[in-house]
Amino acid sequence: MDSNRETERNRMVDQYIVPHGIKSPAVIAAMRRVPRHRFVPWRYSLFAYIDGPLSIGHGQTISQPSLVAEMTDVLKLKKTDKVLEIGTGSGYQAAILAELVDKVLTIEIVEPLARQAEQALAELGYNNIRVRVGDGYQGWPEEAPFDAIIVTAAPDHVPQPLLDQLAIGGRLILPVGRGIQSLELYHRTAEGYQRKTLTLVRFVPLVRSEEK
Repeated sequence: MDSNRETERNRMVDQYIVPHGIKSPAVIAAMRRVPRHRFVPWRYSLFAYIDGPLSIGHGQTISQPSLVAEMTDVLKLKKTDKVLEIGTGSGYQAAILAELVDKVLTIEIVEPLARQAEQALAELGYNNIRVRVGDGYQGWPEEAPFDAIIVTAAPDHVPQPLLDQLAIGGRLILPVGRGIQSLELYHRTAEGYQRKTLTLVRFVPLVRSEEK
């Protein structure tokens, strides 16, 4: 019996990730390695390797695998990069990032989710991830600058603190808006920021401290 569900994971990658246009060998390999079923509630475990979002409780979701792969791919990560994630959720995206870079810092405002993610990541042996409970809108200023920032919940505008904490040459990807959002990529240069709209998406709203 394939208790690690590697066969299902490889099928997911072959059916949903590669056809989605993901070309980075490192991202594809990470999607094959990380056991998504360890990051979803037990009652949804059967659906862990379909290409769809799943509820993780507290009004939050784990994104569909093809979108996780796409958002990771466009960041063009290098092994030496330090990455900030806003919206830890179940910890799955952080695990994918940790396969690719030396250091991942991730912030989750819902404390029970943060603690569950921390436990799952520790059980899987990820020792290059730090989880913080807090308001992701403000970023993690004492650890800035970041080579890449990924936001997995949607603010109604681009948080200025995140732009400020991006290193020169760094990339920020996030959904922006309410309801249907635009997935936007920002590339910081010495002259400013280059913005590119990638696609339409639907994420849960980015919760801030005053909204809890």
